[in-house]
Amino acid sequence: MAVQPVAHRFTVEDYYLMADTGILGPDERVELLQGKIIEMAPIGSHHAACVTRLDRLFQQSLGARAIVLVQNPVRLDDLSEPQPDIALLRPRRDDYAGAHPTPGDILLLVEVGDTTAAWDARHKLPLYAAAGVGEVWLVNLVAGAVEVCLRPEGGAYTDRRSFGPGAGVAPEAFPDIVIDVEDLLPPA
Repeated sequence: MAVQPVAHRFTVEDYYLMADTGILGPDERVELLQGKIIEMAPIGSHHAACVTRLDRLFQQSLGARAIVLVQNPVRLDDLSEPQPDIALLRPRRDDYAGAHPTPGDILLLVEVGDTTAAWDARHKLPLYAAAGVGEVWLVNLVAGAVEVCLRPEGGAYTDRRSFGPGAGVAPEAFPDIVIDVEDLLPPA
């Protein structure tokens, strides 16, 4: 009888134990996706500028109506703890000191991609949908567009729309906050 090898999937607890014991160093840029430790791509200047713009726009527009999390973990389940570029969260008095946010806390996730845009769409978007995250924006810096993904069902978003320069996008949770796509894109 032939035996098929099975890949070991790490849990979030395993992941933190590896960090605590020094297997994963404090400066390593990694995230846990479906039990796999994924090395994150370096952040280029256009990517960083877009994240800075989003952070500033959301902070100024939302005030205390939401917590704006920048490149910090969200726990989707026991096997996935990605670090989206921006997360808008339901306000909590402890600012999530007790635990990382979970899907029920998330109002909007934003992933910014230049070299990673296709990878994010293919790998992260299904994870977010399967976890029930209601809204995700994929900012594609190369295409100069924002893809708004809504209505997760069966591990996919059933409503996906792309917006380019000249269009405005607004989080479903905050329809009064309309952001011009051009304002998100750093100058070339």
